[in-house]
This record gives sequence, C-alpha cells and structure tokens, in this order.
Amino acid sequence: MPSILVTGATGHIGRPLVKDLIARGESVKAASRAGKPVEGAEGVAFDIAKPDFETLFAGVDRLFLLLPTGYVDSKALLLPIVQAAAARRVKIVFISAIGVDADDSIPYRQVEIAIEKSGVPYVILRPNWFADNFHIFWKAGIDHGQFSTPAADGKSSFIDARDIAASAAAALTSSRFDGKAYNLTGPAALSYAEAAETLSSVLGRKITYQPISDEAFVAMLTGAGVSADYANFLAMIFHPVREGWTAAVTDHVQTLTGRAPHSLRDYAEHNKAALLA
Repeated sequence: MPSILVTGATGHIGRPLVKDLIARGESVKAASRAGKPVEGAEGVAFDIAKPDFETLFAGVDRLFLLLPTGYVDSKALLLPIVQAAAARRVKIVFISAIGVDADDSIPYRQVEIAIEKSGVPYVILRPNWFADNFHIFWKAGIDHGQFSTPAADGKSSFIDARDIAASAAAALTSSRFDGKAYNLTGPAALSYAEAAETLSSVLGRKITYQPISDEAFVAMLTGAGVSADYANFLAMIFHPVREGWTAAVTDHVQTLTGRAPHSLRDYAEHNKAALLA
C-alpha cells in the first residue's frame, strides 16, 4: 500500500495530521529527527539539512511538506525535497504562508512556483498566523499576564493548527483539490488586544497586550533563547499584520474539510491546560 510521508510529524500540525490519516486507514511514514513512531505510524529519521531521499521516499506516493520551526532558509532546505519528490512522481501538499503570492521574489513563493512547475499533483496551503503561537512563542508573557508583539493594532484571522492538519489530510486523501492554493484562516479577524481579552475570559485571569517595536521584539526573543536569524524573521513577518494584510477571512477550511474552522476561543478552551501550565 503506498504511503504518505509526513514531515514534521511530531509537531503541532504533523501529529494531528498523522492521527487523522491513520484513522482514515492510510499508510503513513512519520518523519522526524528522532525517527520514532508517531500515533501508530511508522517512524523515519529526517534531518531537513541532510535528507536521505531513498529512505524517505521508499514506497511513498504523497508528501506533506513544511519548513520546521526555527529554520529560515526555505529555498535552500525545501527545493531539494521538492525536486526529489518530483523525480519520483510524488504528490506534494505544501504548507506555505498567507500573502506570499503577493510577490514572486518572496522565498516561500519561489518554493510554491517550483512545486507548480514540477509536473506532479500538488496542493498549496497558506495558513494565517497560528493560534497555537499563544502557548508556544507568547507563553512566557501570558504567564506574567502580558504578552508583546510588534503587531500594533493589526488584526489576524488566527488559524488553529488542528484546522491546518484537517485541511492537509483532505488534500492528501483526495484529488479534488489538486492544482490549487488555499488561504487558511480562522472565522474572524482579531487584534492582539482582542485576542488577549478572549484568553482572559477563557483562562479566568487578566491577560493584556503591549505593542512593541521590532527591535524590542527581537531582543525579547533572543533573550529567551531564540536564534537571532529566526527572531528577525518573526519580526519581519509582523509587517503584513501592521499593514492589515492578515485580516482577511476565507471559507477555505470549510471547502477542504466540510466544516467551519475553530475560533480563537475554541483554541483557548482546547489548549487551556497548556496555556495555564
């Protein structure tokens, strides 16, 4: 039975995706650094900087591809994988980012273009800012009752990682969506101040939001152990938030999965223990 190769299989998208695919009766190869089984799927070791293509793609006919958190050189790391998949006629479902289609010089867009020209079936998924960032990147601030980003008053239609995983599962298990790109958003656009109000309501304690400059944001992240390259990358991608470009709301999750996406309140209630830990 042909397998689906899921990169980032232990991550916030990868793990629920693997679980969903296994529940659908699919054969899955779960790729991660450790190479251990994930949610009942076969584990395979995967170093994005030094991939073993023969092992990774053995028996595979579909690929879920993303750039792991902490990496910034999307072209150098992802294009060899795209080329290896295309050479083996493997369908590609790629996690890009909302808005990259505005400029073909954007590295993520250049990866998309390579996929579009690869000659193999593909689906491109462009999620908005992850709701899950609140219990990942902004958790330390939430613990202290105030988190800070350089978003100013900009709004984002935060997307729950569960909805990204469900959208990817649909794209991987059907040909109906092939050859298209989908912008994945939550059901409403919220400012970070409004998000803080939602978190406060769910967690039962006051959470506030403090806008800061790019420079202060980078200093805060590097002080917490984030690499300077990745901290600067995160600061850079807040520019579209401030400009209002991430406030769009689409029905693409509904189109792919047949159900509406989770709200930020849904996300907070589902992850309440992690947010309070």
